[in-house]
Amino acid sequence: MTVPGGTAGTIARWGAGLLRTRWLVRVPIWLYRLGLGALFGRLLLMLEHVGRRSGARRYVVLEVVDRRPPDTWVVVSGFGDRAQWFRNLQANPHARVYLGSRRPAPATARVLAPEEARAALAAYARRHPRAWATLRPVFESTLGARIDTGATSLPMVALELDHPVG
Repeated sequence: MTVPGGTAGTIARWGAGLLRTRWLVRVPIWLYRLGLGALFGRLLLMLEHVGRRSGARRYVVLEVVDRRPPDTWVVVSGFGDRAQWFRNLQANPHARVYLGSRRPAPATARVLAPEEARAALAAYARRHPRAWATLRPVFESTLGARIDTGATSLPMVALELDHPVG
């Protein structure tokens, strides 16, 4: 997969580089831990999961691509099935979700079927065309593959909360 040239290529390379900068992607985790998760509204959530080998608690902040009432949140793995959080959830689907400044809620993760993922991505692209225009080349760069809303290879996970968060 070649990254496009011009502005789109520059954004893709820059965005992919930012996503690979560990200290930078961990900043939102510290903001959540400080009780400032409300700064992200409903755009982001923090996921607490268990390391598949270490058994240690791990944290990642992810963009919400869909919310399904009453209490299901859909997130996407921009690094595909190589993402550690994704692999950890496949090994152990029990997690906790931090939404805004609310207390963490227990949740169960379920990898979306390809048709569900396609529909969720297409809906996101319709609802947020400017954000999708920016994120798509970044995801294509991190995945090393073209992304089409008609048939996506981006893994998506539904986080179904075990208890209502109100």
